[in-house]
Amino acid sequence: MSESINSLQIGMHWFGERPGGLDRVFKALIESLPAQGVNVRGMVAGSTRVFDESGGQVHAFADAEDPLSTRMWQARRHSRQLKRALRPDVVASHFALYTVPTVGVFARIPRVVHFHGPWADESRVEGRSSVSRIARHALEKSVYRNASRHIVLSRAFGDLLRNRYGVPEERIRIVPGCVDVERFNVTQTRTEVREVLGLPTDRPLIFCIRRLVSRMGLEELVDAMFIVRQTVPDALLVIAGTGPLEAALRTTIAARRLENHVRLAGFVADETLPFWYRSADVTVVPTLSLEGFGLTTIESLASGTPVLVTPVGGLPEAVAPLSPELVLPSVGYQAIAAGISDALRGKRVLPDEAACREYARARFDNAVVAAQVARVYREAVGER
Repeated sequence: MSESINSLQIGMHWFGERPGGLDRVFKALIESLPAQGVNVRGMVAGSTRVFDESGGQVHAFADAEDPLSTRMWQARRHSRQLKRALRPDVVASHFALYTVPTVGVFARIPRVVHFHGPWADESRVEGRSSVSRIARHALEKSVYRNASRHIVLSRAFGDLLRNRYGVPEERIRIVPGCVDVERFNVTQTRTEVREVLGLPTDRPLIFCIRRLVSRMGLEELVDAMFIVRQTVPDALLVIAGTGPLEAALRTTIAARRLENHVRLAGFVADETLPFWYRSADVTVVPTLSLEGFGLTTIESLASGTPVLVTPVGGLPEAVAPLSPELVLPSVGYQAIAAGISDALRGKRVLPDEAACREYARARFDNAVVAAQVARVYREAVGER
């Protein structure tokens, strides 16, 4: 193994406190990079429990609910303390907002940006003001332009980073998201898992886990079930997750008289997530926009359950090498309905359990991806 290097990881939140895709990948790298010769320390917004829960590797510089001014000031103060304790060889930025206060603190130290998504564009989809979007975009650009390397989850996000933020192509490296494949290797049968979760054992089951916001395509997915039940009358869709769209989804379910075909499961604890994936005949990721990779796709495959995705962002890149049948022809309820119906009736042939698991293990296991990340860090350090 190459000589070890010291990294400082700047994240958003600690996954155990505010679960999200960025936070899950951040935690996975904190746990996996040391085996690749990359020593890690991290800083996030969180509670005093973060230090102990991370094994002393991640520090909470401020509470996530503190005023923004407090969080920014504390992030800068804490970054200085960490630098005095041990000067890092490379600074890895996972969240632009909390990286801004560290600008100047780590002068002449290579910086690698992990681009998890366009923060400003996501705020536009979620209805924030134009002033907020402009400010966020400017903040992102200020962070990205000073980086030696940029790690993106997919070619789609590489193109976005180049076109939207002006990052030169030669600085961009594609490294996919990662999962602990073994954690999703549920040994119980689908029937046994459904019994544990209180799900029917005699019905075709579709699973989807998403934040309940509009860009996730959940309204289209519910509408699709109105069509699916015509061809697969006993099909059941379970949607897990929370968010502002919940009331609207419940209204749509009632209006379509789908109460017996669509179930909102609410928050699903992380420790039970592998069982939910395992319970399904197929999972669906119906995203409409701004999907750089879709970690849920790999989680599902690691559980042995095939996943249907819309042709948005990096979703096709994540699953098409396993089978092009996993990629729907378009977004919208009609394409989703046809894909689900054909999959449940065997007209759309999807990879079997063993193929799904092996694909996830070979390409997206934590150790596989951490090794790629470590190579990018060393490349940045070598340019000093």
